[in-house]
Amino acid sequence: MDKKFGMAETTVTRPNRRRSSRLIEHPLLRKYFPMVSEDLAATYTRDLHKWLLIAPIIGVATGLAVTFVAVIILKELWPPVLHLFLRRPWTILPAMTAAFAVTGLIMQFLTPDPDEHSTEEIIRSYHEHQGDIDVRFFFPKILAAITTVGFGGSAALEGPSIYGGGAIGSWLWTKLRRFGLEPRDRRIMLISGAAAGMAAVFRAPMTGLVFALEMPYKDDLAHEALLPSLIASVVSYVTLAFFLGATPLFNFVSATSFTGRDLLWCALLGVLIGLIAMAFTVTFRRARVFMVHCSIPHWLKLTIGGFLTGVCGLVFLSLFRGSLVPLGPNYEAVGEILGNHHSSLELVVFGAIKLAATLFTLASGGVSAMFVPLFLTGGSFGTAFAQSIVHSSSVELYAAVGMAAFIAAGYKTPLAAVVFVAEATGGHAFIVPALIGAAVAYAVSGEASASGDQRLHEGVRSPSTPVGDLPQAASPEKTGP
Repeated sequence: MDKKFGMAETTVTRPNRRRSSRLIEHPLLRKYFPMVSEDLAATYTRDLHKWLLIAPIIGVATGLAVTFVAVIILKELWPPVLHLFLRRPWTILPAMTAAFAVTGLIMQFLTPDPDEHSTEEIIRSYHEHQGDIDVRFFFPKILAAITTVGFGGSAALEGPSIYGGGAIGSWLWTKLRRFGLEPRDRRIMLISGAAAGMAAVFRAPMTGLVFALEMPYKDDLAHEALLPSLIASVVSYVTLAFFLGATPLFNFVSATSFTGRDLLWCALLGVLIGLIAMAFTVTFRRARVFMVHCSIPHWLKLTIGGFLTGVCGLVFLSLFRGSLVPLGPNYEAVGEILGNHHSSLELVVFGAIKLAATLFTLASGGVSAMFVPLFLTGGSFGTAFAQSIVHSSSVELYAAVGMAAFIAAGYKTPLAAVVFVAEATGGHAFIVPALIGAAVAYAVSGEASASGDQRLHEGVRSPSTPVGDLPQAASPEKTGP
C-alpha cells in the first residue's frame, strides 16, 4: 500500500516539476526578468528603505526632547517671569543679569568651547565633521539654553531644538551603525534630527523639513537628507502634538484675498525689510566676532549681555506700558501685535528694540538662535507699514509678509520662511504675497546672513566679504547664533 502511494506521489510530482521548469525557461520570462531585476536594483540603489525604520526613531526621540524643553520654558519658567516683569519692571535688570551670569558659568566650566552651540554647531558639523556631534556636553548646553530663554533672553526655542535634534541624530548613528549605516549617513541623520527639532518646536513639519535642508547653504539644499528629514519631521511633530496639541503656534485669522496693488506694496515691504535685515546681520556678526575675541571671562561677557538685554526691556516698558515686551521667547507677542491695536510708532520701536535685545543676547554668547526674534520684528514692521503707509485694513497680510521677508533675509532660507508663515500662523492665503516679499528681501540683503557657517552650495565656501574675511582666529563657526 505504501509503495503504491509513493509511486503515485512521484508520478504526480514529476509532471509538476517539468511544468515549473518549462515556465521558468519561458522566452518572455527569460527576456524580461533581467530587466525587472535591473530596474529594482536601480530603484533601491540608495537603500532608502532603511530610513523607514531609522527616521521614525530620530523623530520620536527628538519630539520627546523638544516637548520636555517646551514645557519647561513655555509653561513653567517664562509665564511667571513675564508676569513679574510686567508688574515690577525694575526686576528685569537683576533677574536677567543673574540668569545670564549662570548661563555663562555653565558654558565656561561645563563645555569645552563656550562659543560652540545651537544652530551654528549643527551647520559646522555638517560641513566639517561629517555630522559628528560630541554629545557629552548635550545636557549642559540644553540647560544653558533654558536659562537663556526662560529668564528673558531675546531668543526662542528653535536653537536648543535644532541643536538637540541634530545631536540626537548624530548620537543614534553611533548606536545603529551596526545595522549597515555608512559614514555619510551620519550627516543625513544630523540634518534629519535638526528638521525634527524645528518641526516639533513650531508644530510645523514642512517648515522643519525645508529649513533643515536650506540651513547649511545660502543658495542650495542638503538634498540627500530629503526623505529621512521628511519622515523624522512628521513623526516628531506628531510626538509633540500628542502631549501639547496640534493647534498652530501663532494662529490668526488670514485675509481671504489680495489685489495686484497689495503685491506691489509687498514687494516694497520686502525691499525695506531686506535693507534692515542686511544692516542687522552685518552688525550682529561684527559684534559676535568682537565678543569672541574679547579677553574677559565668558561668564562676564554673558553678564554684560544680560544687563544690556534687560535695559532694552526696561526702556521699552518705560516708553509703552502694556503687555508687549521685547524679551523672552515672545510667542504671545504675535497675538498681542495682531489682536490689539498698537500705534505704528510703538511697533517700530518694538521692532528696533527687539533687534537690539537679540544682538545683546546672542552676540554676548547666549545659547539659542534668532528665528523668532526676526519673525516678530518682521511682523511688527509689516503691521506698522500697513497702518501708516498702505493704510490697509488687512494688517495680517503685511504682518505675514514682513515675517517671511525678515526670516528669508536674515537666515537665507526663503522657502522655509514662506512655509513657516503658512504653517505656524494658519495664514495659507498669504503664500503668494509672502513669496514675493521673501524673494525681494532675500535678493536685496545679498550675501549677508546671521550664520557665519553657511556656504553658497556644496563644495563652495562663501565669497570674501568684510565680515567673512575676518582672521581665522575668529573662527567662522563662532560668528553666528
